[in-house]
Amino acid sequence: MNNRHLKYTLLIGAALVLGACSSSPDDEDIALANQGPQMLYDKAKENLANGNFNGAAKTLSTLDSRYPFGPYSHQVQLDLIYAYYKTNDQDQALAAIDRFIRLNPNHSDVDYVYYMRGLVNMDAESNLFQDLMGIDRADRDPTKSREAFNDFRQLIEKFPDSKYAPDAQKRMVYIKNRLAKYELAIARYYMKRQAYVAAANRGKYVLENFQDTPHLQEALELMVECYEQLKLPELKEHTLRTLKLNFPNSQYTG
Repeated sequence: MNNRHLKYTLLIGAALVLGACSSSPDDEDIALANQGPQMLYDKAKENLANGNFNGAAKTLSTLDSRYPFGPYSHQVQLDLIYAYYKTNDQDQALAAIDRFIRLNPNHSDVDYVYYMRGLVNMDAESNLFQDLMGIDRADRDPTKSREAFNDFRQLIEKFPDSKYAPDAQKRMVYIKNRLAKYELAIARYYMKRQAYVAAANRGKYVLENFQDTPHLQEALELMVECYEQLKLPELKEHTLRTLKLNFPNSQYTG
């Protein structure tokens, strides 16, 4: 009886081990890879619809690598870009975007891809914690904002009638405002250190490049103060005239 009980125990243990192994990630990957293109695509679409973007990205990547010239190839690549974007995988998203544009420059949905490039770059510099806490970090590196601005600009220039163009235009206005705030944050940093020439140049840059933002008045006022400190009366008076003409209620115009 003891030997028989021991055999049953060993058999049950072996079955449990085999069962655990069958559900290992490696076996799941093999099972996924062995599915046909239709089943894979249906699974990916189901994951996208359910908000399982990590699962969708994994399935779409498998489908893209196994059937690069299949009937769903273009749509798979478009869905994969979106899945990477939703999982905040900026590097993979940008790689997929650049690949699609390079291989399909005349595709009917290439405007969407340019739009997604802007979204990916725009989100790349966001900080969820700072956003939730209402922390304004205007002095953070704006490299990704500049890239996003160029992406949206290309979309509008290449595809002015695209359905994504209006939203891209709105995002460009937001980005210009963010870039102007960055320039002024740096200018204020220079002023604290009495680097008035550098500060004035930052204000002048805002004046020349971001006239349609709400920060023009601050830029002019900053320039007036810098020219006062630098003992440059002609530049100061010229800037003051511009300030009075556009913002007569400024404290500097009294």
